[in-house]
Amino acid sequence: MESIKDRVAIIGMGCTKFGELWDKSVEDLIVEAAKEAFEDAGIQPRDVQAAWVGTVDSGITAITLSSPLKLQYIPVTRVENMCATGAEALRGAVYAVAAGACDIALAVGVEKLKDTGWSGAPDANVVGCSRIGVSGTEPACSAPSVFAMLANRYFHHFGIDPEQGKRYIAQIAVKNHYNGSLNPKAHYQREITMEQVMNAPIVAWPFGVFDCCGVSDGAAAAIVTRADMARNFREDPIYIKAMALSAGARQAQLKQDYDYVHVEESVISSKRAYAEAGIKNPRKELNIAEVHDCFTFHEMCLYEDLGWCDKGKAWEDIEAGTFRLKGELPVNTDGGLKCFGHPIGASGLRMMYEVYKQLQGKAGLRQVKNPQLGLTHTMGGIIGAAVVSCVIVGNQKG
Repeated sequence: MESIKDRVAIIGMGCTKFGELWDKSVEDLIVEAAKEAFEDAGIQPRDVQAAWVGTVDSGITAITLSSPLKLQYIPVTRVENMCATGAEALRGAVYAVAAGACDIALAVGVEKLKDTGWSGAPDANVVGCSRIGVSGTEPACSAPSVFAMLANRYFHHFGIDPEQGKRYIAQIAVKNHYNGSLNPKAHYQREITMEQVMNAPIVAWPFGVFDCCGVSDGAAAAIVTRADMARNFREDPIYIKAMALSAGARQAQLKQDYDYVHVEESVISSKRAYAEAGIKNPRKELNIAEVHDCFTFHEMCLYEDLGWCDKGKAWEDIEAGTFRLKGELPVNTDGGLKCFGHPIGASGLRMMYEVYKQLQGKAGLRQVKNPQLGLTHTMGGIIGAAVVSCVIVGNQKG
């Protein structure tokens, strides 16, 4: 299988502020994100040869993208892949360029969750939280309850006192809120304390309110081109090193011996991405990562699933500050889903926006020192039936 490494580059990105954007429509958000991306790349909408829009809103179509951007009769594809939807839009654009179908492509992720009146995804089936079996007779479950079960099983499996485990994941909330306080585009922009996290109202134990990501509106966009053309547009393009997508087939739900202390799709997707990018030691070679912290424990779980910590030992690195802004491997430097919320179609591209800016040295107060390689991770579905995207990018070829 031919590798995509260094064949495609990102030359422009845009991202709206995330939040309760009652005064903006889906089209407004698309225009705002795309306008920043066009200006960043130094191109016009007429230069785009193909486009992808990612959203879980069935009312959003190709025309929802092409009309406000005045795209000129080019192919536009709407994609949806649960919470990996934004990454899926980028994957479509990148592979089209790599295949030679076009030279310049646009990917946009957008969602207006607040307008639905729902407290999360407008349809639980979008994230696989109801009718998870073929018969349709299984009881429905919420995202907080599923991830809470994962956390409690993990604490039991590795002999971690539950109260101490809750303190470990509380440190992740504090970390991400600190990072978000430095980011003007985040929904939540204030620091919180350990006491606030520990004493917050419980949603699904061990998760309190501060352990759960918010419900937000937002959009993000990326413009990609052939790597050999990238420097015609800018001096600091960001090169795609690997794109891996792993969709489970409910193997975990069908296996008697599945441990329910990890997400197999994340393990597999990250290993494939590392292999394609030529990464042997991800903890040492990666300089920054944006991961799917829908709940604080999931970020802790990902430290192990993505190969950065030994199984059952992530707490040691949490205590050591390994993943803080000035740590060995900064994670969720922009505040993550925890501070941006999770407008589903936008999140994967929002993550890439942060890595893109960090690798260019343009992240302001959040800037990591001299990063060269970054990773984004997004996960849709539930434990045992998930789809996971891992994308690795770098600021140098080779």
